[in-house]
Amino acid sequence: MKAQFAVDVLICGAGAAGLTLAIDLARRGITFRLIEKNHQPFQGSRGKGIQPRSQEVFEDLGILDRLMAVGGVYPTDRRYRDDGSYRDVEFTQSKAPTPAEPYQQPLMVPQFLTEQVMRERLLELGHLPECGCELVGVEQDAEGVTARLVGKAGEESVRARWLVGADGGRSFVRHALDIGFPGKTLGVRALVADVVLSGLTRDAWHRFGEGDEQRQVAICPLAGTDLFQIQAPIPPEVDIDFSAEGLTHLLAQRTGRADLQVHSVTWSSAYTMNARLADQYRLGRVLLVGDAAHIHPPTGGQGLNTSVQDAYNLGWKLAAVVQGAPDGLLDTYEEERRPVAVSVLGLSTKLLGEMNHGELRRGREVHQLDIGYPESSLALQHPARNGVAAGDRAPDAPVRGAAGQALRVFNLFQGPHWTLLGYGVAGDLVKARPGVQMHTVGAGGDVIDDQGHFQRIYGLAIGEWVLVRPDGYIGAVFSSAHIDAVEDYLQRVQC
Repeated sequence: MKAQFAVDVLICGAGAAGLTLAIDLARRGITFRLIEKNHQPFQGSRGKGIQPRSQEVFEDLGILDRLMAVGGVYPTDRRYRDDGSYRDVEFTQSKAPTPAEPYQQPLMVPQFLTEQVMRERLLELGHLPECGCELVGVEQDAEGVTARLVGKAGEESVRARWLVGADGGRSFVRHALDIGFPGKTLGVRALVADVVLSGLTRDAWHRFGEGDEQRQVAICPLAGTDLFQIQAPIPPEVDIDFSAEGLTHLLAQRTGRADLQVHSVTWSSAYTMNARLADQYRLGRVLLVGDAAHIHPPTGGQGLNTSVQDAYNLGWKLAAVVQGAPDGLLDTYEEERRPVAVSVLGLSTKLLGEMNHGELRRGREVHQLDIGYPESSLALQHPARNGVAAGDRAPDAPVRGAAGQALRVFNLFQGPHWTLLGYGVAGDLVKARPGVQMHTVGAGGDVIDDQGHFQRIYGLAIGEWVLVRPDGYIGAVFSSAHIDAVEDYLQRVQC
């Protein structure tokens, strides 16, 4: 008898990673439930930096302009001396957008606003998270997962083809599967609080006591709100008074100023920094994304971004397998994303050490534009070449449609499909295929490279093709002589 499933995918955890996956599955027509054990959405600013690569992801998901509207740029760093004077330093290295990289600066959006925009997008697609619904048990077999849920209506048993744990660093899913989470505690404890505060301007990120953990405190105006975020290292095993009066006293102690007044506190947390990585991202029909798979210090603004990109990598693969693609496609999720987490853990830990010594400037290393999968089993290239390569992030480029309208290459990618671009080729060389949008660039094609940006950026020769995955990475680069290899490739990754 054919197994009965309530949904294709059960997503446990409705933070940024779970919401990204839900949006991607929704636009692909995959059935799912998105559950969240907390009764209300997260209300803190915690992951407030959206890096350039994540901005590209959010553009594809249809929410970047909304995030730009509710957020803002990072303010200048204002570093105070003991005598009350200060110097202003640019927090990020400024670089103008380029044709290949349209987003060059991190965007500041408090996490609760980012997730609010994501929930609104998910609602447009016909879905909502189920808050107050907790996963309390899970069993799996060769065909699917049986999950026990406790919610407002009591306990229920749900059968799903796949379970995705997006439930944070203390993941129930990871614990239930007994997946190891090795790493280390970094010996740094910190507080973070979102507050209404007077006494400081909103044109700078105010930093006091840099390099001195006993006096260090940073106070950042949160774009899109009237709030400030307070961050400070704190001693281990010390209770913190998170009341408005308690935080006012802490600021007076650390800044030496009596004019800083906290009027109210909307969210606060004390936490110990860790760097940990799950032993595996997949066990049978269960997968881990985001903080459930890796945790690291907040330095460099990598956490939310890495989590979002985990889910973005997984979404198209999970949808393809649900629709009939080979199950082994899901193994490439861990193959590609776990090495990224290893790198991010190293980077954020290094930046934590630099921050403790007063060095705060950030550059391209945090933008995540250079992340790629050149060693992936999904990277196909015939022959070896210069220019873009299989596994690279597919760059943008300004082009023009044959009807005369201005376009960007990113416009061609937007949506849940694969994109096949041929340069100076005959369009009838490749058969039309479901889920693949084909464009020919050049004379007689539907895309005109009138400024030459596409050819310069992609480096394609006449007769070459580039196949771009649904997550904006290059799956294959090949000549017209190897067109049959692409047919074989697509059979591996599509139903």
